[in-house]
Amino acid sequence: MAPQVFGIPLKYVSLMVLTLQNSILVLVMRYSRVISTTEHYYTSTAVLLSELTKFTVCLGISISESRKQAVEGGSEFKAKHLVNEVFGGDSWKMLIPAGLYTIQNNLQYVAVSRLDAATFQVTYQLKILTTALCSVVLLHTVLGRAQWLALVGLTAGVALVQMPTATGDQKEETTSSIVGLLAVLAACVLSGLAGVYFEKVLKGSRKSLWTRNVQLSLFSTLPALFGVFVVDGAGVSRDGFFHAYSPWTWGAIMCQAVGGLVVAVVVKYADNILKGFATSISIVLSCLASVWIFGFRITWPFVLGTALVIGATYLYGAAESSAASRPQQRQRQQDALLPTMEPSRNSLDNNNIDDIDSIDAIPLAKIGGGRHQE
Repeated sequence: MAPQVFGIPLKYVSLMVLTLQNSILVLVMRYSRVISTTEHYYTSTAVLLSELTKFTVCLGISISESRKQAVEGGSEFKAKHLVNEVFGGDSWKMLIPAGLYTIQNNLQYVAVSRLDAATFQVTYQLKILTTALCSVVLLHTVLGRAQWLALVGLTAGVALVQMPTATGDQKEETTSSIVGLLAVLAACVLSGLAGVYFEKVLKGSRKSLWTRNVQLSLFSTLPALFGVFVVDGAGVSRDGFFHAYSPWTWGAIMCQAVGGLVVAVVVKYADNILKGFATSISIVLSCLASVWIFGFRITWPFVLGTALVIGATYLYGAAESSAASRPQQRQRQQDALLPTMEPSRNSLDNNNIDDIDSIDAIPLAKIGGGRHQE
C-alpha cells in the first residue's frame, strides 16, 4: 500500500506542498528583498542557513531509516556506519552538484531582486530546457518529437515574457532586468548540470536517496561558507550575520529548505505529469499574487508567453512519462506471452532437440512488440 498522510496518498500531499512552495518561495524572496525593509540582508547568509536546515532534516530522516533497517536485519544501529555511508566510498562525487546548487541558490536571490516575481517564475522554467540538453549530452538521453516541440514552445514562451513594457525610467529598469535575466539564465544552466550529474550519481550507486541528500546538503555548506566569508565577509563582520533579517527573510530560508526536501519526496513517489501539473498551477498562482502584492501589470505578450510555458511544461512531462512507461509495458507483454511458448519448447525438447535453435531465432519484437534489450 502506498504511503499516506491523513488518508491522502503521499504523492498527492507532496505535490500540493510543492505547488505551494513553488508559488510562495519567489513571492517571499522578492518581498524580503525589495519591500519589507530599507536595508538588505546578506543573501549568502540566507543560503548557508537554508543548507544547514536541509542537512539537519535529511540527517534525522537518514538516521531513522538506518535504525529501521537495523531492527529489520536483527542488528544494532551504530552511528559509525552512517558516518561511513556519508563520507565513505564515492561521497566526493557530491562535491560537484553541491557547489553548483549553492551558486544557483545565490543567483536566484540576485535574479529575484531585479525581476518581478511573475517574470522570474516563468523564466526560471528554462531549467527544463537546460536539464534536457545536459541530459542529451551527458547521459545520451534520446528525446522524442513531442519533447523537442515542448522545448521549442518553452523557449518561445520565455522570449515573449521578456518583451519590455513602456515605463517611466526605461533605461534603469532595462539594465536591472538584463542583470536579473542573466542571473536566472545562469541559474537554469547550473540547475540542469547539477540535476543531471546528481541523477548520474544516483543511477550508479546503491546508497539511499536520503543519504545522498545528507551528503549534498552537508557539502553545500562549504561553498556557502565561502560565499559568506569571501563575498560578503566585510559586510557581515561590520553589520553582523543576521543584519536586516526580518520574518520574511526567515520565511525565504525555510521555503528554500523545504523545496529541496519536497523535491526528494516527489522524485520518489510522483510522476512527471503530476509534477508538470503542479508547476503549472504554481506559475498561475505566482502571477496572480504578483498583481495583488507587487502591482504587477499583466500584458498580452506575458499572457501568451505564460500559456506557452505552462503548455510546454505539461507536454514535456507527459511525453517523458510516456517514454518511461513503454519499456515496462513491453516487459509486461513479454511476461504475459512467454509462458504460452513453454509447451512448444518442451515439445521440441522431447521430439527433435536440433530444432531448439529455431525458438531462439524468433524475433523478440514478434513476442513483446519491442526490441531485445540485454
